Amino acid sequence: MTDTTHFPLTDPIAHHRSGAPRIAGTAVAFTSHRYKQDEVAQELTTMGGPEFMRFAQTAGVDTRSLALPLSRYPKLSGFTEANTAYLEVATDLGEQAIRRALDAAHLGADEVDAIITVSSTGVAVPTIDARVASRVGLRPDVKRIPLFGLGCVAGAAGMSRMHDYLRGYPNHVALLLSVELCSLTLQRDDTSIPALIGVCLFGDGAAAVVATGADRVPSHPGVQADPRVLATRSRLFPDTVDVMGWNVSSSGFQLVMTRDVPKMADKFLGDEVDSFLAEHGLTTDDIATWVCHPGGPKVIDSIASAVGLPLDALAHSTESMRENGNISSASVLDVLRRTIADPPPPGSLGVMLAMGPGFSFELLLLSW
Repeated sequence: MTDTTHFPLTDPIAHHRSGAPRIAGTAVAFTSHRYKQDEVAQELTTMGGPEFMRFAQTAGVDTRSLALPLSRYPKLSGFTEANTAYLEVATDLGEQAIRRALDAAHLGADEVDAIITVSSTGVAVPTIDARVASRVGLRPDVKRIPLFGLGCVAGAAGMSRMHDYLRGYPNHVALLLSVELCSLTLQRDDTSIPALIGVCLFGDGAAAVVATGADRVPSHPGVQADPRVLATRSRLFPDTVDVMGWNVSSSGFQLVMTRDVPKMADKFLGDEVDSFLAEHGLTTDDIATWVCHPGGPKVIDSIASAVGLPLDALAHSTESMRENGNISSASVLDVLRRTIADPPPPGSLGVMLAMGPGFSFELLLLSW
């Protein structure tokens, strides 16, 4: 299944200046519970055995933040207590990320017309967007669009859906919030290889992105440096629902991550990127910067190989992974934040991409 939004891009820069939504502000938020990788592995070794240390040394993660103090994890009684912690921490981090992104965009919370929320590491009804709305001052008539179950692809998918919304409402302001507390899915009795990899790979955090429609008058100078989203593509592969995701039971979320995850990039990503770019008269040679979800060292290698990139083209992805671990859907938004802080030359094009459960890809074409 393919859902593609595209426009004739004989001159991508002209299209960048007329009609495309603008990314106005980005931000991340983490708890104060920050640890080195060996600290996490040593603490969790008592729960999962010595295999933790072996996986920890090859995960490409140096430090990360956790939702709770490390010493509390062995004491969690089960899914109910973990999800209660998710509600509290996710709401706090979501508020922080939103406030910082709005400040970066020079916009007030009362100017936000729609909020898209993505998260797959806890259950919340009402959803996190409703819990933060009054805290940050969102209007009572704000449109709420919560998305659950997209996993690691959700950051990029949320950006795509925000693009779609702002195409329809070019005078509006939209907000994307991602909150992922992967550590709270830890199940002490699960010592499977996917569980061990997950414990040593995933981190916790939140990210927010503010975007404005093409007809919205910018409220601050220097907006020429803000990237715009020109086009998107969603790709869902049939009969791949067992490649990655969660098995949900009375004990909580059990990670599903098969060896086919990097193979999906090896087999399909190169053609998908080429096809997406070709629809706009472009090739990978036209792309100056790559905003890629850092799913793990093997996934980063597979993306570079599939698209034909040198590994330094994914430096921001590697740095995000090393400093924060894989924060699921929030990671690609952290990579976007890093890319905006260190932008390519004006007029450059970029591709944002992520992979996730389904199995699925999400691609976006960006312009600076």
